[in-house]
Amino acid sequence: MDYSAKRAAIRAQHTADEALLISQLTTQAAFTPEFHNAAHHRAVGLVNAIRNDKKPSLMEVFLAEYGLSTEEGVSLMCLAEALLRVPDATTIDALIEDKIAPSEWAKHLGNSSSPLVNASTWGLMLTGKVLTDGQGVASVLRGAVRRLGEPVIRKAVARAMKELGAQFVLGQTIEAAVKRGLAQTKRGYTYSYDMLGEAAMTADDAQAFYDAYADAIERLAASCTQADIRDNPGISIKLSALHPRYEFGQADRVMRELVPLTLGLAQQAKAAGMGLNIDAEEADRLDLSLDVIEAVLSDPSLAGWDGFGVVVQAYGKRAAATIDWLYALAQKLDRKIMIRLVKGAYWDTEIKRAQVEGLNDYPVFTKKRATDVSYLCCAQKLLGYTDRIYPQFATHNAHSVAAILEMGAARDAYEFQRLHGMGEALHDVVVQSENIRCRIYAPVGTHEDLLAYLVRRLLENGANSSFVNQIVDKTVPAEVVAASPFEDALASGAVLPKPADIYAPERLNSRGWDLHNTHDVDQLEAARLPYQNHVWDLRTKGGEQVDVFDPAAPQVLVGKLTYMTEAQTHEAIARAVSWNASAAERADVLRKAANLYEAHFGELFALLAREAGKTAMDAVGELREAVDFLRYYAARSVELSAPARGIFTCISPWNFPLAIFTGQIAGALAAGNGVLAKPAEATSLISLRATELLHEAGVPADVLQLLPGRGDVVGKALSSDARIDGVCFTGSTATAQSINRAMAANVAPHAPLIAETGGLNAMIVDSTALPEQAVRDIVASAFQSAGQRCSALRVLYVQQDVADKMLTMLYGAMDELRVGAPWDLATDIGPAIDAAAKAKIDAHIKIAQHEGRLLHQVSVPSEGHFVAPSVIRVNGISDLREEIFGPVLHVATFAASDLTRVMADINATGYGLTFGMHSRIDDRIALASRTVNAGNIYINRNQIGAVVGSQPFGGEGMSGTGPKAGGPNYVARFTKPEARTVAHTEQRSVATDRVQAAIDAAQLSGAALDSQVFPGPTGESNRMTTHGRGTVLCLGPGPQAAAQQAEAAEQAGCYPVMATSGLLLDGAINGEVTAEALSTLQGFAAVVSFAAPEQLREYRVALAARDGALIPLLSEGDFARWLTHERHVCVDTTAAGGNAQLLNAGS
Repeated sequence: MDYSAKRAAIRAQHTADEALLISQLTTQAAFTPEFHNAAHHRAVGLVNAIRNDKKPSLMEVFLAEYGLSTEEGVSLMCLAEALLRVPDATTIDALIEDKIAPSEWAKHLGNSSSPLVNASTWGLMLTGKVLTDGQGVASVLRGAVRRLGEPVIRKAVARAMKELGAQFVLGQTIEAAVKRGLAQTKRGYTYSYDMLGEAAMTADDAQAFYDAYADAIERLAASCTQADIRDNPGISIKLSALHPRYEFGQADRVMRELVPLTLGLAQQAKAAGMGLNIDAEEADRLDLSLDVIEAVLSDPSLAGWDGFGVVVQAYGKRAAATIDWLYALAQKLDRKIMIRLVKGAYWDTEIKRAQVEGLNDYPVFTKKRATDVSYLCCAQKLLGYTDRIYPQFATHNAHSVAAILEMGAARDAYEFQRLHGMGEALHDVVVQSENIRCRIYAPVGTHEDLLAYLVRRLLENGANSSFVNQIVDKTVPAEVVAASPFEDALASGAVLPKPADIYAPERLNSRGWDLHNTHDVDQLEAARLPYQNHVWDLRTKGGEQVDVFDPAAPQVLVGKLTYMTEAQTHEAIARAVSWNASAAERADVLRKAANLYEAHFGELFALLAREAGKTAMDAVGELREAVDFLRYYAARSVELSAPARGIFTCISPWNFPLAIFTGQIAGALAAGNGVLAKPAEATSLISLRATELLHEAGVPADVLQLLPGRGDVVGKALSSDARIDGVCFTGSTATAQSINRAMAANVAPHAPLIAETGGLNAMIVDSTALPEQAVRDIVASAFQSAGQRCSALRVLYVQQDVADKMLTMLYGAMDELRVGAPWDLATDIGPAIDAAAKAKIDAHIKIAQHEGRLLHQVSVPSEGHFVAPSVIRVNGISDLREEIFGPVLHVATFAASDLTRVMADINATGYGLTFGMHSRIDDRIALASRTVNAGNIYINRNQIGAVVGSQPFGGEGMSGTGPKAGGPNYVARFTKPEARTVAHTEQRSVATDRVQAAIDAAQLSGAALDSQVFPGPTGESNRMTTHGRGTVLCLGPGPQAAAQQAEAAEQAGCYPVMATSGLLLDGAINGEVTAEALSTLQGFAAVVSFAAPEQLREYRVALAARDGALIPLLSEGDFARWLTHERHVCVDTTAAGGNAQLLNAGS
């Protein structure tokens, strides 16, 4: 196989079949039964030697006592991850109480073999007792101790965390690390130093990392006294630390900017006589990293230096192929290189990403034993390449060490490596008995920078099945600890579903396109290339002929179409019919449509880019959402018992012209309705092409009719015709109110309006949040899709103690964004949809600039409808009078003590669509989740991109009517329930002020009625709760109907106010509420009435005349179902550093 073929082989194995790959690796390795027996025997000997002759390190004992299977272990991990970066005492105290008080420390007391760990347990137990007050006099005394002792507790816990960190970090500076490492150096160990810190978010971050690396090499040069580079210290560098956009989509820029920086460090290391390793990172960076490595290593200035090193992660399916390619590269360049083989550090992240992005399989092995097998097969491969490669085997596993020793290579041809603070006993035995080199991988940096690294180590080694955990547990026999992974390598551990099957058996996950993968990107480019300059001609006879232009290049024609006239619209209404097919048949057609959408991805991606201004990432997300809607609603259709309503109007927006357009239609069709679809004027080409695919799938032409046209012509007709049985709308609150008024005056009073409208969406970031994580999510929430999402972040509240640091990082991250043509894969942000949208947003920014409140802005192209991403200072959310639908983020600061006030201010806007929070304090998260009135709440992640069936989407208040799109109740709203009409002759109107007094006396709990957990990717919690809407007017008519309505309202968590003639109950109102009163009363959330149609119309007209939230009139048999609204909370459970549950299961 030639050199280029070896690179192709790497790419081919990106998501290869796990069982097949393990079979190929073991076949190639050809280990004999004698080898396995010898390796196992040697490994058992090592385990016994470790247990008999050497005390485990403090960290190993600590991990054994506080593993990830214990609540205390997880709490400590979360505390360690956040505590040392929090600057303010109020939040430190809250964090300590949150993580220590609830846990059962006492049960660990005395269990550990280390008195230091037992002492830590005693201290934590006492702290927990102080922080959890009892009753009576004892409570008062403990309260006093707690108040007096907070500074003491704060210092003690901070000290404990620093002591914990010191077990892993060698020193805060290179000088300190070298000095501390002298004792081990004298024993024959060498070091590889790693400068701690997160990946660079900004150019300043990258420069700081470069300076730190260069300074470290300069200072280590004095310690490089040996002629053999293998006996000198080395350094490890992360490419993601040296460039803020180290990612596949920015490859051109990375090669231009990162290669010279890396080369400079390599040249400096060569001059010093030391080794330099390129650390391994996430799987989606591997291909790009190999490009950088090849470019750097090819430079003639590095000839004659054997110190260039690469880290390979054995859990990656491409590990063996990568080693083959690196060997071929060394041959090609006539170089000798080092390869450090590790198990892998991002396993849970890779699993989650593959599931989230809908990849065809995982880029890593899903079983720990499979990784161990891969490690040994790769090790054997490396030992066969020692003419060009110096292998460095990094492992703490006795069997792995024993097996490598049994492979019989010359002891001088390779070395072992371990992490500082771990594996000491194992490697001491090996160094002494085998006379082999061992290098210690030693982190260097401040305690704050240690946090992410520390959590990775806790996660990797805290699982019950890990070697580090088992080695100190003498109840686990040595034979078990040293077991060979080759026995049933794929049979042990939990079975992970393929990414396509995470929603099985109900439906397939939508197919993803990996925009970090050459194969997928090449496929995407080839499929959309024929449409790059294509002009779609979708004109028909009749109305106004319209040309469509590219919002990124307004002079470029994209297509032509015809708008419907009013007469044609009425003709379409007359033709419309319900879908006369069984639920199973409808479901089959919708699933076929989903498959057709995916099959035509190239054309749809091209249309989304050229007509809607969607970047490649947004286009992929939109197509996947549309496909998910089709499959999810297909599954719901067979659950229905009620018939279709009849004919539904579906009016969709331009910002999601495929996903929301498809979702509305699919919901209506799944229930058996006929659909009259009115797309947004700006994006009608996409809807025309989608409709053709739906018809091709089998939806009859008269069941689904597309009516492109102007809102004041087609939209008006479709929302005011008596033959319409319901309207589904997504768009602005003002437009929804106009549609509601048109419906009230013209269609049946019971015809539903299902509306999802805008929001003033906020995010709160407190001082426990990880800045890099928060900034990443702020940028995505505020600026992705040019801010043209109804879920987008509009107002950011940052705790004032960390505001300066957070905002500085935010501005730097914004400067790294690329605004430009959405067709270009390197583009992050595309244009506004049209000139009018751009002008409105620009005017808002200009006012802020004039008032001195424009804090930061990014430059944009001069041509096209581009809006500069901007940050504007505000005092709070109340400064905004309307939603600014574009890439504009408003920022306010808050004190920790003002958290509840901030939440109250958010609620006071009347909107309730999305809300985000970044915090490590569970109590604050719980407070926000039960306090903020928002349909979708996102914790420690971005607040956009709701996933169908996992995160049902929709707001409350002025943000929508419900039920949530992509949720279990959505399709049912399109069905026709039993009619309820009660004859009532007695009419006695009641004074409005009396009704208002009854409303004002309402007592609402707001408590959740039920809770439902939804499936989804690992590392994420998706839970939806149902809540009463609020105060409900139960208008009968008649006492019996009003009492039934009130009972149902109470069961739905609402407060009923009964008002109808003949009521004699205490607290009830004996008399009829007039329609006029409904237009002025305040503080109620819904009206229930079974009155005659004429009376219902008066009620509905009066309700529609109101400003603010759309208040439903419920008059049918299923009214109780719609007296509730749904709230969804999505939590990134990996935010504190990793997925403890998955890591335990995957072993």
